[in-house]
Amino acid sequence: MRHLFCDRIATELRSCFHDLSIISTGVGKIVANKKLPYTQNFLLREFRTKQTMQLQNNIKTMGVLALGLSSFVSAGDSYAPFHEEPTSTVSSDSSSSHHWCDALKSIGKLYKNPDNPIVQEFSVFGRLHYQGAWVDGEDANGDDFDDSFDEFRRVRVGAKAKIFRYFDILGRINLEDDRRAQGGDLDLEYTNFDEAFIGFDIKKAFGIDQLDKLHFSYGRHKFAISHEAVTSSKSILTVERSAISNQVFGNFRPTGGKLKAKRGPWDLLLGVYSTEIENEFVGGWGESQAYQGRVGYQYSDDLHFSADFVYNNGDIADTWQYKWATSLSAVYTQENWGIAADFIYGDNGDVSDGQNADRTDDFWGIVVIPHYWLVKDRLQAVGRYQYQGSDSAEGIRLNSRYVRRIDDAEINSGRGDSHHSFYAGLNYHLCGNNAKIQAGVEYDTIDTPIGEVDAVTWWLSFRTFF
Repeated sequence: MRHLFCDRIATELRSCFHDLSIISTGVGKIVANKKLPYTQNFLLREFRTKQTMQLQNNIKTMGVLALGLSSFVSAGDSYAPFHEEPTSTVSSDSSSSHHWCDALKSIGKLYKNPDNPIVQEFSVFGRLHYQGAWVDGEDANGDDFDDSFDEFRRVRVGAKAKIFRYFDILGRINLEDDRRAQGGDLDLEYTNFDEAFIGFDIKKAFGIDQLDKLHFSYGRHKFAISHEAVTSSKSILTVERSAISNQVFGNFRPTGGKLKAKRGPWDLLLGVYSTEIENEFVGGWGESQAYQGRVGYQYSDDLHFSADFVYNNGDIADTWQYKWATSLSAVYTQENWGIAADFIYGDNGDVSDGQNADRTDDFWGIVVIPHYWLVKDRLQAVGRYQYQGSDSAEGIRLNSRYVRRIDDAEINSGRGDSHHSFYAGLNYHLCGNNAKIQAGVEYDTIDTPIGEVDAVTWWLSFRTFF
């Protein structure tokens, strides 16, 4: 029985990656047919490269290793492979068209058996995000600039398991290092760990019935505050997060501990992190610490509020480039539409904290993101308005993608004291968030010490995960 199970999973893996290749090539053909400016055919050309084949082989290898572990943990007649009943039925006419989508959603769930005293669950997962951008604008000197970019934005695979009744482990690695926009090369190979931690279910272990959840984890974590930053890249509504969100998010992966609790409509997160820079795996505690707190409240089925705060107890460094920050968030969702809002306020720190003299003092911003389903669960319209400002001449900054990457534009490295951004786009869901195409246009205007910079960015992205 175990051999039949493993053969089925291997077959599904091959089918899944075959379908992803077809979809990826399709995105390239869209760009080629539209003859978009500056990089005609780049998506089609890139998806046919040897690096893409290498990426697929890497992920397939991950799947083979996972299958070996799955066979090991399921040894014995009493342990059965994971099986999940479908949430909805489809007619025989449409079952074939849904096959690849169903496989994409379930392929990574390799094992589940709560009666196994050692391994209760085991699954593998991965994501592939590929995007292109076309930028036109006017720099601080009044000169026009334009450029185009394409990038493997995220390529990640990982595994997670529940073990010994009360513990869970997760490891996820990055498989891309795309530096072509900076004049470098594209390498699709192991780069570093995105996250790696072990968790302990305190509620279950000690039978704490007064709480719905009490869980502690330690290791290399994703750090985030504000709703937009907390939302996974698998399900964000825009191609890139807003600049103010990225300022407080920073794509940090610090080493630390997180305590999560929930009771009724309330949820709580407390975190302590090392500010020591570690670019690959779990780091040490040789530097100072940063402290995080979050409180959330589910006011109704449609409305959720949350408040975040983080304080950096050390110098301004590459890990935390500000002293403290807070955010207030609200998310309201109806059947066909919804809206999310973040208000962010923080302190860049001062010269005594190691901050540049032109980038000290407070910063603030607001982000509003509405969406509407034009075709339910298929075609989604999205908008976003963001404003950020600062008391310092260079207290805020544009996103690194992609205006800041234009070499011959005078933009003061994207730093200024007032920045407006407007985004409008469409998301076409091929298989929910598991496979979708995102297209949008964004307008940025920022006041810098050397003049005003304006830019328009056209976005196109393909995103998938399993």
